Amino acid sequence: MREAIKNKKIKVLVIDDSVIFRRVLANAVESDIELDLIGTAADPFKAVEIIEKIVPDVITLDIEMPHMNGLTFLDKLMKQYPIPVIMVSSITQGNKEVCMDAFQKGAIDIINKPGKLKSNENLYDFYSFVCEKIKGASKANIVQKRKLLIDLSTIKNQTVLPIPILKTNEIIAIGASAGGTTAIEYILRALPANMPGILITQHMPKGFTNLFANRLNDICALEVREAQDRDSLHQGVVLIAQGGKQMELAGTIGNYRVAVTDAEPVNRHRPSVDVLFNSVARIAKTKATGVILTGMGADGAKGLLNMKNAGAYTVAQDKETSVVYGMPYQAALLNAHNEILSLPKIPKFLIDQFKK
Repeated sequence: MREAIKNKKIKVLVIDDSVIFRRVLANAVESDIELDLIGTAADPFKAVEIIEKIVPDVITLDIEMPHMNGLTFLDKLMKQYPIPVIMVSSITQGNKEVCMDAFQKGAIDIINKPGKLKSNENLYDFYSFVCEKIKGASKANIVQKRKLLIDLSTIKNQTVLPIPILKTNEIIAIGASAGGTTAIEYILRALPANMPGILITQHMPKGFTNLFANRLNDICALEVREAQDRDSLHQGVVLIAQGGKQMELAGTIGNYRVAVTDAEPVNRHRPSVDVLFNSVARIAKTKATGVILTGMGADGAKGLLNMKNAGAYTVAQDKETSVVYGMPYQAALLNAHNEILSLPKIPKFLIDQFKK
C-alpha cells in the first residue's frame, strides 16, 4: 500500500550546479508529501543518467551550468523527453534573455533564486512557493505547448491588416499564468493594430515583463508596452502588468489609464489577475471583455466572475488548448464565463466583438 501511494507522487529531478541551492530545492521537494525527489544533478550529463533510469514528472533546471547551459539542455531534452520544465535562475540581465528564450523552447515556468533566505519563515515560504509551482507544472500539457510553438512559427510572418472598429471606447482584459506567454503571443499576433485598448496580467517575475512586452511589440501590429503608473489606455495599445507590481484600471470610460502600485500580493501573486479584473469590473463594467487563459491556480477566477456580474462579456480558454488547465477551470467552476473557447478561436472572437 505504501509503495502504491509513493508511486502516485510527483517525481521531481533537481538540476543545479550550486551545491547550496541544489540542497535548498531538494529540501523544498522533500518537505511536501505529494512530491518525490528522484535525484539531484550538478550538470546535464548527470541528469541524463538519472532520466534514463527514472523519467521524472517535473524538472527544475538551472540556466548556468558547466559543460552545457540550461537552454541547450532544454532544447535537447524536449526532443527526446517532453517533460514539464521549470527554469530556475538568479535574475541577471543576461539570464532574463535566456529565460525568455526558454519559454520558446518549451519551459513552463520560471523561479527566481532569492538572493537571501534570511529566516526560517522566508525559507518555508520559498519551499511552499516551489512546491506549488512544481505541482502546477506536473499538470502541464506539453504536447499542447509544443503544438502551439509550431503554430506560432507558421504564422510568424503573416501580416494583419486593420479592420473597421466600432467600439473604440471599450477595453479587453486578459489574465494568464503558466503557458500564458505563448498563448498571449498567439492572440496578439492575430489582432489588427486598431483594436481597443488591451490590459494583460501575466504571472512573471520582476524584470521579465519588460522583455516580454518588447518582444511582443516587435512581432505584433499593436503597440505593446510594459505598463507604467498613469499610462493612458487607448485604441491600438497593449499594456503588460509589471512583474513585482499590481496593475489596476483607473480613470473613466473613454478616458482610461492604469494605476501601477506596490500593493501587497493577492493569491500570492504580484501582479495578480484578480486585481486587474476586479478593477475592470469597477471602472469599465459593460464596456469590457475579459479573457482568462492557461495557468495554474485560481487567480483571476473570482475577478472574472465580478466582471461578468458587472456586465462585461467573459471568456475562459478550454481544457484542450490550455497548457495548464487551472485558472480557466476554476473560472468555469464559478460559472464566471459567458463562453468557453479554444485558443485558435479567441482572436477572431475578439475582432468580431468590436468590428463594424
